Amino acid sequence: MTALAPFVISRVFRAPRQVLFEVYTKPEHLAQWLSPDGFHNIHTDMDFRVGGRYHYGIEGPNGMQMWGKQEYLEIVPGERLVHLQSFSTPEGGLGAHPMAPTWPKYMHATTTFEDASDEGTRVTISWVPHESDDIGCQTFDMARPGMEVGFSGTFVKLDAYLLKLLG
Repeated sequence: MTALAPFVISRVFRAPRQVLFEVYTKPEHLAQWLSPDGFHNIHTDMDFRVGGRYHYGIEGPNGMQMWGKQEYLEIVPGERLVHLQSFSTPEGGLGAHPMAPTWPKYMHATTTFEDASDEGTRVTISWVPHESDDIGCQTFDMARPGMEVGFSGTFVKLDAYLLKLLG
């Protein structure tokens, strides 16, 4: 398979860049918004440093649980986060996507924070499979519409959280 274009989504939030960076890097904030619509946080454990990780669990309708892990590769305060994203087990080991068994084991994720007009911040997320086989890359490529919906819903939760946080 030829090289895949990354999945990229971007949104401007009405909050200063430092605030956005903080809500992306502190577990007490992430627990309030980082999950798809209809899910809530059930576990957070973070070691925020290059080489560290964020391990989390979320629960949705009918008690369905999903676990994930972010392993930090690069941290540029207020500007950029780079990590490997994976599904995990509740204990923190590598897991599989509960609804798509051919999903890539790891995603290379980059989140950037840039000043935008009217005291806002543009957050841009880029995902691409990391060391995936062809089937994983095909699964990723076909899932772009679902990722768009999922991230958009998460951004709605982040917007609501920022409004509550900043008043």
